[in-house]
Amino acid sequence: MSRKPTPDRLVLLGSKGGPALRPGGPWPSSSLLEIGGRAIVVDCGLGVTRGLVDAGVSLKALDLIFITHLHSDHVLELGPLIHTAWTAGLATPVTVFGPPGVGHYWRRFCQSMEFDIEIRIVDEGRPDIRELVSVDEFGEGPVVEQRGLKVTALRVDHPPVTDCFALRFEHGAKSVVFSADTAFFPPLADFAEGADILVHEAVLEEGIERLVARTGNGARLREHLLASHSFAEEAGRVAGDAGVKRLVLNHLIPADEAEIAEADWIDAVRKTWIGDLTIARDGLVVELA
Repeated sequence: MSRKPTPDRLVLLGSKGGPALRPGGPWPSSSLLEIGGRAIVVDCGLGVTRGLVDAGVSLKALDLIFITHLHSDHVLELGPLIHTAWTAGLATPVTVFGPPGVGHYWRRFCQSMEFDIEIRIVDEGRPDIRELVSVDEFGEGPVVEQRGLKVTALRVDHPPVTDCFALRFEHGAKSVVFSADTAFFPPLADFAEGADILVHEAVLEEGIERLVARTGNGARLREHLLASHSFAEEAGRVAGDAGVKRLVLNHLIPADEAEIAEADWIDAVRKTWIGDLTIARDGLVVELA
């Protein structure tokens, strides 16, 4: 997205882990990273479009989108975001970077919206959205390097999903790393070494039982959470080993339990991390100094 220059910043548009919504609760995963004059959307969980508008971003300037993996709380609103931007006046190219399968998602989305797309092209004189969007599927290693922006991917441990990637964004001396969804994964420390910000997913151990108690598949959900996600203390350990400047706990599980407050997250992560710390909430802005 090209906009008038603004300070480099990270905006946490959606801060909860998992796709479910509950009254008064936060939205699923999405972030806005503004760095080096580029505005980059990272993951497109439900609510990303409203989050971008609330952050002051013009949808018709949509430019770069990155998807870490194809779980619904990271990709569900990818198509609707681009389509809504198109109806808002988007007429310039958009590139979507994502794991294998994201191109299939985009093609199927366009097929599902074929009636609307075709009629708006004819009736409203819009460019063909299918020709505006290019999809670049990536694996581990270098993803893209353009206009001073460098993006690298690291495959992390998020069973049963195999194509799940942490992302490192660098521009000049600034760097931001997103862990994606992952179990405790020590190689992530080397990947995030010296980053200005590490955005790391987090589970609060004492919140797991409360979460599984209100779901119909509690036992299987517990098994998934323990095998595929990181406790807050483990995120702190990665941040310490990486020597990052700030740790941002995001993709919080659980994120909508009344009995769990920000202080509980802080107490958990302070067992392993004594540096600068941010606990995510929807709309929170973290400046890149």
